[in-house]
Amino acid sequence: MEHTPTHPVPLHAPHSHSHHLTVSPCPSHCPAQLRVVAPSLRVTAIVGQDVVLRCHLCPCKDAWNSDIRWIQHQSSGFVHHYQNGVDLEQMEEYKGRTELLRNGLSDGNLDLRITAVRSTDSGSYSCAVENGDGYAEAVVNLEVSDPFSETIYPWKVALGVVVPLLLVAFVVIIAFLYRKQAAQIRELMRRSTMLEELLLEAVRRDAHMKDIVAKLGNLHEKMERMDAKLEKQDAALGGQREESEKHGQEKW
Repeated sequence: MEHTPTHPVPLHAPHSHSHHLTVSPCPSHCPAQLRVVAPSLRVTAIVGQDVVLRCHLCPCKDAWNSDIRWIQHQSSGFVHHYQNGVDLEQMEEYKGRTELLRNGLSDGNLDLRITAVRSTDSGSYSCAVENGDGYAEAVVNLEVSDPFSETIYPWKVALGVVVPLLLVAFVVIIAFLYRKQAAQIRELMRRSTMLEELLLEAVRRDAHMKDIVAKLGNLHEKMERMDAKLEKQDAALGGQREESEKHGQEKW
């Protein structure tokens, strides 16, 4: 297994064009034991582009009759599975998007093309080979960036939490103030109604008092007339008494 620390490799290929790293086939230092060699640099791509993940056998030999598996580390599923000239089952996410470049198999190249890469394609891939000489594998790292995706900053996350909480608090305060104001308005209306009733009662009592005063005034006038009549009657009776007394004295 050949795997060294990875470093980003910039990609300047246009949209929908393949991007790959060149690996020199059959280096002179290959040991006799079967190995798989992968590039030491991380492969980079932009969402929507095609990318080629490269690795090769060392020592170089024909890989047409080998069992070749490209495996995604995150899911441990087959990105592409080739065996004796036949493409076998693979993960649903990669169906129709992968191709083992067979024109290089005779030289020991195990290159895999992934078309229209997605952000979810980022990660590590194992290129595993098994044949009559044994088993070997290497790791290729792929980083897919999306320039149109918005970077999520911590302050934005915090803002997304704080703003709804502030809105809820604002609604609660508004509802509380509305209820309080409604209660105050109801109390003012109740007091206004009571005051109106008191004023109406005072008006009724004032009218009643005026009626009583008028009646008392009428009664007073009647009593004055009666007093004047009684005085006249008393004066008349007094004159009659004097008259009678006078007549009585003359008879005697």
